[in-house]
Amino acid sequence: MKTALFDLDGTLIDSRADLALAVNLTRADFGLPPKTEDEVVACIGEGMRLLIEHAIPERPDQWDAMLARQRVNYLAHCLDRTTLYPGVAETLRALRAEGWRLAVVTNKPGPLTRPILEGLGISVFFGAVVGGGDCPVLKPNPAPLLMAAAQMGATLDADDWMAGDNFTDLEAGRRAGVKRCFCRFGFGTLRGETYDHAIDSMEAFPALVKGEGR
Repeated sequence: MKTALFDLDGTLIDSRADLALAVNLTRADFGLPPKTEDEVVACIGEGMRLLIEHAIPERPDQWDAMLARQRVNYLAHCLDRTTLYPGVAETLRALRAEGWRLAVVTNKPGPLTRPILEGLGISVFFGAVVGGGDCPVLKPNPAPLLMAAAQMGATLDADDWMAGDNFTDLEAGRRAGVKRCFCRFGFGTLRGETYDHAIDSMEAFPALVKGEGR
C-alpha cells in the first residue's frame, strides 16, 4: 500500500484571503495599519510563529501576545473565503478508492488545521493529520512526515509521495526519502529546492503517481 502526504495551504486549499484577514485583524489589535494580501502571503509556510514575526515586524516585544491573538482571529475566520483547489476532493477520493494511505502534514497549527479539513468536507480521506505543534519540529524537518506515516502504520520509502507548494515540503520529502511533487498552482516558494515532478493542478496528481503523467 502506497502513501501520499499533502501540505495544506497552497496545496489542498487556497487560504490566502483568510490568512491575510486574520493577520490584519491582529495588526489592528495592536494599533498597526493593514498589509496587502500579497505581503502577508509572502510570509506563509514556515509556521504561525514566523508568520507573525515576518508579517508584524514592528513590535517584536509583542510577538507572543500577537501569536495568541492570531490564533483567535484566524480560527474565527479560517473558513470565510478558504476553498479547495479544483480537483482536490476528486483526487483524494480516487486515491483512497485505490487503497492509498493519505495524510496531511502542515506547519499550520493542528487545532486550526482540523476544523478546516472538516469544514471543507475532506477530513474523512486522511488516516493522519500532523500540524504545527503535533510534532516537536516543523517542516522542512522530515520528522512530521515520519510521524504521519507512523500514525498510519506505514514506513516511508521511495514509492511514496510528498505533495506541496513550498520549499519546506520538498526539502522534508527529500530528507524523508520519498518522491516530491511540486504544486505550481500554490503560493509557496522553491528557494532553490528541487523536486521530482510538478503539476499545474491537483487533478493531474493521480495520473502522476500511477506513472501515467510523467
